[in-house]
Amino acid sequence: MKNTALFLILRRMRLPLLVLITAYAVSILGLVLIPGVDAEGRPYQLDFFHAFYIVTYTVTTIGFGELPYAFTDGQRMWITASIYLGVVAWLYAIGALITLLQDSAFRQVIRENRFAYSVRRIREPFYIVCGYGDTGRLVVRAMTQHGLSSVVVDNNQDRINELSLENLGVYVPGLRADASQPGALIMSGLKHPRCAGVVAITSVDSINLKIAITCKLLNPELTVICRAQTHDAKANMESFGTDAVINPFDTFAGRLAMALHSPDMYLVYEWLTEIPGLPLPLAIHPPHGTWVLCGYGRFGKAVHRYLHYEGLPTVIIEADPEGTGAPEDAVVGRGTEAVTLREAHIEKAVGIVAGTDDDANNLSIIMTARDLNKNLFLVARQNRSENEPIFKAAGLDLVMQRSRVIANRILSLIRTPLLTDFLRLARHKNNEWAKRLIEQLWPVIGNVSPDLWAVELSQDAAPAVYEALEAGRDIRLAHLLMDPRNHNERLMGMPLLLMRAEEEQLLPDEDTPLQPGDRLLFCGRQGISGRMQWVLKNHNVLAYLESGKAQPEGYIFRWLAKRAE
Repeated sequence: MKNTALFLILRRMRLPLLVLITAYAVSILGLVLIPGVDAEGRPYQLDFFHAFYIVTYTVTTIGFGELPYAFTDGQRMWITASIYLGVVAWLYAIGALITLLQDSAFRQVIRENRFAYSVRRIREPFYIVCGYGDTGRLVVRAMTQHGLSSVVVDNNQDRINELSLENLGVYVPGLRADASQPGALIMSGLKHPRCAGVVAITSVDSINLKIAITCKLLNPELTVICRAQTHDAKANMESFGTDAVINPFDTFAGRLAMALHSPDMYLVYEWLTEIPGLPLPLAIHPPHGTWVLCGYGRFGKAVHRYLHYEGLPTVIIEADPEGTGAPEDAVVGRGTEAVTLREAHIEKAVGIVAGTDDDANNLSIIMTARDLNKNLFLVARQNRSENEPIFKAAGLDLVMQRSRVIANRILSLIRTPLLTDFLRLARHKNNEWAKRLIEQLWPVIGNVSPDLWAVELSQDAAPAVYEALEAGRDIRLAHLLMDPRNHNERLMGMPLLLMRAEEEQLLPDEDTPLQPGDRLLFCGRQGISGRMQWVLKNHNVLAYLESGKAQPEGYIFRWLAKRAE
């Protein structure tokens, strides 16, 4: 009751209502007791109903007349006093009501009630997104573009206001609350039967950790994805079964190392994890040699570690080497000054990473280094999304935008969990295998990043194919890639992974016979997954693709077809 608007109204309006009731009661009682005179001069007494009626239209200044007979001077005097008394009481009550409506606590309760009602009405699977900064904004927008519902929780009302102004195409409920509080998560739908998972991407590791613990204790079946900025936080989150923990610095540094030793595999990763519909990322070829790292914070440490794995020498520039634990041979400075870069022998380096937490400094580092060595491979960290136009204009070879790295990873986990298995298996392949895969992908997906979707051959997800397989029909992977409108045409899609019991098969052959329970990962152009649903769920379409002949629908058409035979 304490969290309801009704409780606040009753508590805040108790005295004004008592004043108003008292004013009415005194006015009515006086009219009942003061005698009047009828049209024939005989005395009469108003009853309580008529007195209430007269006071109602008089005190509210509506005015109606003296009923049922003209008033005596005594009655008029009492009505005059009642008007002043009632108007003052009404002004007091209305003022108290306006103050209540402007009260931040009351408005927050109203927002929470409206939010809770919106969450209760959700009828499709949804994710709770905790944190609506740059990363949360990208995640929610990408989810809505792919038909995934979400609910947002953030402790900043300005961000929630921004959410309400976003042109997302669908309504996304938002709540200003501390997402680490169990009550806020429960109100956001943690125990809702349609809740599919929780994405904890606030900027504070301790808050993300508490969110993960709360979710695993209150609803262990949910998928929980967390952001972690330190290795200790990541290890802590993984220790109690968090489904995925993303460290953007390690993710980016790992991709950079991959580009160094396997550029085609790097391109496969970028193509398949990019937000669908965007232009395909271009291939990069980072050079081997000495690299200069400006900034030895979390990002600098991650890049240094992975470059060390690749056997590449590095020179570190750090303004606070003692505070960050930089190596003893680190150059002291920010890297924005030419003298510092020369001390790091920038003229002999093949690449530079500007990895401080200040975008202006990072751009200054890049521009100064470019003047000193025009052949450098330029990598910079972009901390704020609004600076994207500047970083694009800088002509960098590679930009680390933390929010985009996290958003791409989260979206791939949510949309297609099988993609994680595919990338895990692909990582063990060599660069030549990745190069052949790119040659196969290019004509299928065109110039934009592909859509990915998973197919499970079960009774619920693919009834037509499942029942055909149970009946002993020979259904092959190629049938799923036929155009349901013309069996001679092929859908612009490609199978990436087949998982069957304990078997994991990368790039399965299209002639592979299917079995009930198979799980498949496909990639292709936008809209192809919708056409494939016809094959999976429509028995007549599947029969047409098997035989090449359209099957009549309905009892009468089937009877006519048999007669024609």
